[in-house]
Amino acid sequence: MLREITLGQYYPVDSLLHRLDPRVKLSGTFLFLIALFIVNSWTAYIFLALVLLLLIKLSNVPFSFMVRGLKSVLFLLLLSVSFNLFLTPGKEIFRFYMLKISQEGLHIASMMAVRLILLVLSSSLMTLCTTPNELTDGMEKGLSILKKLHLPIHEIAMMMSIALRFIPILVEETDKIMKAQMARGADFESGGIVHKAKAMVPILVPLFVSAFRRAYDLALAMESRCYQGGEGRTKMKPLHYERRDYLSYLFLITVLALSIGSRFVSLP
Repeated sequence: MLREITLGQYYPVDSLLHRLDPRVKLSGTFLFLIALFIVNSWTAYIFLALVLLLLIKLSNVPFSFMVRGLKSVLFLLLLSVSFNLFLTPGKEIFRFYMLKISQEGLHIASMMAVRLILLVLSSSLMTLCTTPNELTDGMEKGLSILKKLHLPIHEIAMMMSIALRFIPILVEETDKIMKAQMARGADFESGGIVHKAKAMVPILVPLFVSAFRRAYDLALAMESRCYQGGEGRTKMKPLHYERRDYLSYLFLITVLALSIGSRFVSLP
């Protein structure tokens, strides 16, 4: 289960998406998420799904690897869908004791499920095609205008980069701790919710200790290298837009414009 998490991982292959400027990928993910929350018809959702499938194809990341990341958010997906499915008032189409499914609830729940799936896939695609260093440079460069407001853009970008780096590390650490505890006789599968929650204590305590130790070692390493923030620092690989980046921006703006236009057109 833990190894199914794809968010925060980098998939090293050569593709068009991997060669794009990180600012394009960050902006593209942001615009795609805006489009997801703008559209309200199945035709528009199918259009966005086809766009995402095209991007996945261009990334050369195996589709099975992308879908595998959905297992990590399956509980959140089922919880969101269940709330909308059973608690939305409207024309009743099915009832089982106290639980009832309305026509409006089924419509909203199915759209919510599609929206969450596309959201997770698009976010994972960005991290799979962009290294943490590129994400940091792209975020810092893209938000550099906010430095005039005295916002610590470099520090914010650095923290997000470190957080993304720690996701696969902590996942691997958790997997090792779970295997070690299971070898000592720990049971994480049987019992009710309370028993499973208590069984997580032997995992969480060493995991927090390991995380704090790694954070301390990282801070010590940064201090020993005289890290003083982003002021006066130069880049080993300065970011420059190329023709493919401008074409990508044009494509993304077109997708967003079509998504906005779908709000004013009667679509099924």
